Amino acid sequence: MQTEQNPLILTLRLDDSSQAYFDELRERYFPPDRNFLKAHLTLFHKLPDQPDTLEYFNNLKYGTFEMKVIGLRHFGAGVAYQIESPELQQLRKEAGLYFWPVLSPQDRQAFKPHITIQNKVTPEASKALLRESSAHFKPFNVNGIGLDLWEYLGGPWRHNFSYDFIK
Repeated sequence: MQTEQNPLILTLRLDDSSQAYFDELRERYFPPDRNFLKAHLTLFHKLPDQPDTLEYFNNLKYGTFEMKVIGLRHFGAGVAYQIESPELQQLRKEAGLYFWPVLSPQDRQAFKPHITIQNKVTPEASKALLRESSAHFKPFNVNGIGLDLWEYLGGPWRHNFSYDFIK
């Protein structure tokens, strides 16, 4: 009998200062009993745990790139920062084409990059944070410096693999 493996989640790694900034916001606004993770920008939610998955990322040749944080997004039970980057979109598109036959319906949807700082709260609480955060928001830049592959453990994630972009 074959056991099903845990899916792999692919995230973009941010520069240290940007990661610290979003981690602090997530720590502040995410319900503590549901906050198992650091802030992250998910590229794929469910990749297969197979040798060719790691091989694909081992063979990537991407340089670091700048991304623009363009605003905030409300999604009912939370708030996220919206990210804009042609390089990120290209990276996601190329990987999506490679993995298309095994992508989940969620991962086949249009890619709208974001970093969630609040989730699983009441609509009132998320609307209040959106109003508060939007009032003084000014676009700013962050850097994509690599990729991380995580094993989904039903809540927490376990780090599986890192890929550093070329500097």
